[in-house]
Amino acid sequence: MNTQNQTHVHWLNLYRIRHHILVGWRYLILTLIVVILLTPLYWMVATSLKSSEQTFALPPAWIPHPLRWRNYVDIFIQVPFGRFLINTLILECWIILGQLFSSAVVGYGFARLRFPGRNVLFLLLLSTLMIPYQVTLVPRFILFTKLGWINTYLPFIVPAFMGNAFLIFLVRQYMMSIPFDLDEAATIDGANRFQIFWHIILPIAKPALVLVVVFTFVDVWNDFLGPLIYLNDTEKFTVALGLNFFRGARETSWELLMAAATLATVPPTLLFFFMQKQLIGGIASVGLKG
Repeated sequence: MNTQNQTHVHWLNLYRIRHHILVGWRYLILTLIVVILLTPLYWMVATSLKSSEQTFALPPAWIPHPLRWRNYVDIFIQVPFGRFLINTLILECWIILGQLFSSAVVGYGFARLRFPGRNVLFLLLLSTLMIPYQVTLVPRFILFTKLGWINTYLPFIVPAFMGNAFLIFLVRQYMMSIPFDLDEAATIDGANRFQIFWHIILPIAKPALVLVVVFTFVDVWNDFLGPLIYLNDTEKFTVALGLNFFRGARETSWELLMAAATLATVPPTLLFFFMQKQLIGGIASVGLKG
């Protein structure tokens, strides 16, 4: 019996050692992946605190010394970067409002209402997801030119109120998971369609609406092609387009460009930080209930 117990203990110890080695290798691999992924971000932040000489120093200066915080002031002096931030935030508010309105209303119609041709219209809506943005670029530009909307924010704001197929699909899938018993109970209590939509469905569909806000914010914040095509005046440029100002024809102010890029990452980072729980919960709920 003693020999059997010793053998059992020996194999148990070997299993534990093997388990610890495997766990250690996993953590080591994950650590290396994290370092690789974070290195460009660190280099951007470090370069934003360097002088012009340190930026091109060989060997590279991984830790800037001294820290040049003046770069974050110069981006507002040499370029109207503050104006670009304000323009982008104004555009964000209008487009998010439009996407919330269109996604909620259209998603509610497809999810909760019964009318002839509903499934056909929904399939037609989903088919628009297969049309590349570049295909409709020229017709949209011609249309907005005829309407006199070039060099205004209308080409961005008005289509937002017309709906986005992907966002409508997300909201519709979530609203379909809400029990129809709630609609029937509210109808018995005398509520009309708008009251059911506003007081019952929308509060329950908050996770899906959070996804709409986050996806729209990131999409608008990173949009470079749209403002490049439709905006002409510098005073109306957005952040993504304004970053190009730091790239000169002969020389690029890399330290100022990195400072502006670092500052441009702050709003999306804060958005994900404060809405992390709602965002993860919304993705999980849409995936499970849809």
